[in-house]
Amino acid sequence: MKRIVIIGAGPAGLTAAYELLKRGQDMEVIILEESRAIGGISRTVNCGGNRMDIGGHRFFSKDKRVMRWWEEMLPLQGAPAYDDRVLHREGRWKAGGPDPEKEDSVMLLRRRVSRIYYNKKFFDYPVSLKWQTIRNMGFFCTVKAGFSYLAACARKREETSLEDFYVNRFGKVLYSMFFEGYTEKLWGRHPREISADWGAQRVKGLSVRAVLKDMFGKLLPGRKREVETSLIEEFRYPKYGPGQLWETVADKIRKAGGQIRLDCRVTSLKRQENRITAVGYERDGVTDWLEADEVLSSMPVKDLITGMGGDVPEEIKRIASGLPYRDFVTVGLLVKSLRLKNETRMRTLRDIVPDCWIYVQDTGVKLGRIQIFNNWSPYMVEKPEETVFIGLEYFCREGDDFWNMSEEEVRGFAVKELADMGILKGEEDVLACHRERVKKAYPAYFDTYAEIGQLTAWLDRCENLYCIGRNGQHRYNNMDHSMVTAFEAVENIITGRKDKAPIWNVNTEREYHEEGK
Repeated sequence: MKRIVIIGAGPAGLTAAYELLKRGQDMEVIILEESRAIGGISRTVNCGGNRMDIGGHRFFSKDKRVMRWWEEMLPLQGAPAYDDRVLHREGRWKAGGPDPEKEDSVMLLRRRVSRIYYNKKFFDYPVSLKWQTIRNMGFFCTVKAGFSYLAACARKREETSLEDFYVNRFGKVLYSMFFEGYTEKLWGRHPREISADWGAQRVKGLSVRAVLKDMFGKLLPGRKREVETSLIEEFRYPKYGPGQLWETVADKIRKAGGQIRLDCRVTSLKRQENRITAVGYERDGVTDWLEADEVLSSMPVKDLITGMGGDVPEEIKRIASGLPYRDFVTVGLLVKSLRLKNETRMRTLRDIVPDCWIYVQDTGVKLGRIQIFNNWSPYMVEKPEETVFIGLEYFCREGDDFWNMSEEEVRGFAVKELADMGILKGEEDVLACHRERVKKAYPAYFDTYAEIGQLTAWLDRCENLYCIGRNGQHRYNNMDHSMVTAFEAVENIITGRKDKAPIWNVNTEREYHEEGK
């Protein structure tokens, strides 16, 4: 029997395990997970009946395989959710689908609302060309931004940095307002120090031109619209957050005979010629080894290379050790209410603002993004008609002053920032707090990243090693991209395909980003 060892129980690792057990025969599949949680950064944390989504996860993909896979795990709702019923909202429920008021194994269909909070005013995200935007910016600023964009169109920069990437698509004025400070807050580096590849990975073809195209497309209702990923208007979401889906997958893996070993930190990999022969892991202070016929790794590339021992070439070690990451902290606050007025036409429980995410562009605060869990799913909050549960995302570095704050200090820091921004009155609005720290949440595109091709070429020499997922490829993948890397790796193992390019090419083809109907 062939033994397959998978490192990491995040979306990539769990997807690979499920697919191998579903498609393969005579396979022993073992997942080694460092933490005690399933789902990686896509997990859900239960805080006394109120649930936190670590990072925020919209279930939307242009890859039909992924959409079908999700629905296989959690079918789409066939009746209104709690807030839909209370507010008498209409929806496109699936005929014969489960009723979320009666069943838990269900995927909800939710409205995508994300806005920018800048100078105590709301702007559409991505920035739109509505009257509200012009009013918020002011007439002269809008005119200045328009001429700046035209100037950028007339004279394109060579895209050697993320700053060039943004200026080419939005002009210098909009870049300075909505991208420069936020990007530096996120990465701890100025955009001119970051590779333009990051923009290609995450912005996915979005620009002023794309916004105009989408806006005029809406005026032509008979025409099918091509939709940028960042412009989708609805998405699917598990009733109890993303962790619910991955716990469901984990249960299916176990029922199919797969093993998921928690609290197992992979520390070493034995190599013989061009193959990995065994994986060493530590649990409760004891090191054990698993012989392996195939290895799929979603652990950070930096740690993978370290674990491969002293015979790794020095140049490869240098590149791997120089790969940067950004860590982050999520602070969950259960509050009585938000001091933000809902000036939209969207009805919500208690008339709170309808946003799933609020991007905080102001550089005067450390806070980067706010999640409102009530709007992701009413079932994420124990009492959605009485309280609001929000997640505050802070980008930092493991071991820095913010990372090392106590939970009490973090609570005070967060409440003060929200009060300064006019979102809370103060501590009297807060009912409970919970802090989650996430290491290596964001693979970064600077330092030795420019040399990563040399590193991946060396890794590909290991015939039975497959790097999958966000950290496994050091690429800022969305959840669906991580799943597709797993699909491709499984294809290699099941069919005997030797070429690993399809695994590495996920989330690089520009057509994937820009062509979705």
